[in-house]
Amino acid sequence: MEKTKKTKDIYETVTNNMLWDGIEYGEFEKIFGCIEAKTESYKKGDIILLSGDTVKSIGIILSGSVNVIKEDADGNITILTELTAPELFAEVFACAGIDHSPVTVQASEDSKVMFINFQKIIAACSHTCNFHTKLIENMLKLIAKKTLMLNQKIEILSKRTTREKLLAFFDMQRGGTAKKFTIPYDREELAQYLCVERSAMSKELCKMRDDGLIKFKKNKFEIL
Repeated sequence: MEKTKKTKDIYETVTNNMLWDGIEYGEFEKIFGCIEAKTESYKKGDIILLSGDTVKSIGIILSGSVNVIKEDADGNITILTELTAPELFAEVFACAGIDHSPVTVQASEDSKVMFINFQKIIAACSHTCNFHTKLIENMLKLIAKKTLMLNQKIEILSKRTTREKLLAFFDMQRGGTAKKFTIPYDREELAQYLCVERSAMSKELCKMRDDGLIKFKKNKFEIL
């Protein structure tokens, strides 16, 4: 009974992720065993996946949030993205056959993650489960969507000035229409995401506010 409840709780959490589109709970119960799923808990600041680690599994966030970060030879850290439940990480590396992770995944708050064996998704199991074809189709859609998100970040970082980067980032966060929105980063994390110096970025935010372009309080912003 406890195992069934746990599986049901996980299904209700991840069902909003594209990976499970078209898969009913009854099928999910079978999947849970076929894909060798296991869950792990992490405290804020814990390393979930370290750069250089072998990539064998895909992580699905069940609660909390994680940062995907890149560190250069000088120790400078860049936040590539923040992920929350029920988003995935490491699926692109697993799909591409990359043996060692080029990034680090760190819990940005207390989090719980479910890991699934990627090879078990793309390979038909001994039970010839009908849902494997759907899982592969959904995985391809997810990877395509992540590629589009990466292109968005490249577009933001290609801007020449800090103000242009901020405006492009805000436009992405608000979906192009909303006036008020909340960003997932504090000032340090935002500077890392935009690859700019924090104090210079803070000054530019104040200038943008004084110029009547934006209002903000902590991570809550409004486009004027």
